[in-house]
Amino acid sequence: MLGRTANGLFWMFRYIERAENTARLIDAGLRMSLTSLHDREEEWASVLRSSGVFAAFSDNYPEVTSTNAVNFLLRDKANPSSVLSAIESARNNGRMVRTALTREAWEATNECYLEMKDLLSRKTAEAELPGIIDKIKQYTGLIRGAFHGTMLRTDRYNFSRIGTFIERADNTARILDVKYYLLLPAASYVGSSLDNVQWETILRSVSAHRAYGWVYEGNYKPANIADFLILNGRMPRSLAYCYDKISANLSYLEREYGKRHPVQDTAAATLGMLREHEIQAIMDRGLHEFLQDFISQNSRVAAEIANAYRFYQD
Repeated sequence: MLGRTANGLFWMFRYIERAENTARLIDAGLRMSLTSLHDREEEWASVLRSSGVFAAFSDNYPEVTSTNAVNFLLRDKANPSSVLSAIESARNNGRMVRTALTREAWEATNECYLEMKDLLSRKTAEAELPGIIDKIKQYTGLIRGAFHGTMLRTDRYNFSRIGTFIERADNTARILDVKYYLLLPAASYVGSSLDNVQWETILRSVSAHRAYGWVYEGNYKPANIADFLILNGRMPRSLAYCYDKISANLSYLEREYGKRHPVQDTAAATLGMLREHEIQAIMDRGLHEFLQDFISQNSRVAAEIANAYRFYQD
């Protein structure tokens, strides 16, 4: 386990990122359910499985419906990864290390919690979802902006950034997995107009639709979209971008403490793997299999970070 201050900052920003990305996952499920050719409830079950909470959902709800799934992902306290639970956990971690945060960063976190507590105090109608998702993205973005604009670039900043990008990489991989493996109705739809619409909704869900258009001139090919979200180092939610930042922040910690840990080699190997791969080889092997391997590797990096820096920032 990380030292007290490092652990609080690392998890505070993991939870902030988790709240936003859970909202983005809901957005992906909502958008693709609107283009569905089959049972919408089956698609929401796929979203729950991809987010890793299907077993917990089944323990609390008798059946999968869009209303139940959205409620569980947004506000149910039985789900520690729900948006409301994640924001509350972020605030609790921030309060624990309050003196390590600037006033602006703490106030943005506290305001986010109070607003979300009020906004998510009741079940959400499907028609209200787009507005609520936008609010979640807005308030979590304000926290990151306040933090980025006011914090000293010390080890505290680096632990926070590592937490952000570990969580972001995990969630980008999960959102991609929802599309390609779980929500596409059948192999016969690959390359169809339905397939292309679903890929486009993925881009919109990660706020990458316009940026993708700048790079690929609006040519919505599944391989190009997967390449953009996995291997493009200029896209701030891509797996390659996240690992470039994780590796950089680990290097800053090495200079700060004068010691190199094995996790730096693990992170560097993950970044190297992403840089060396070509998207067609990933697609030929199987995108789902690649993403599942990546999620496992990302979890390993997170565990190694916790072990390596357990005595720091106490």
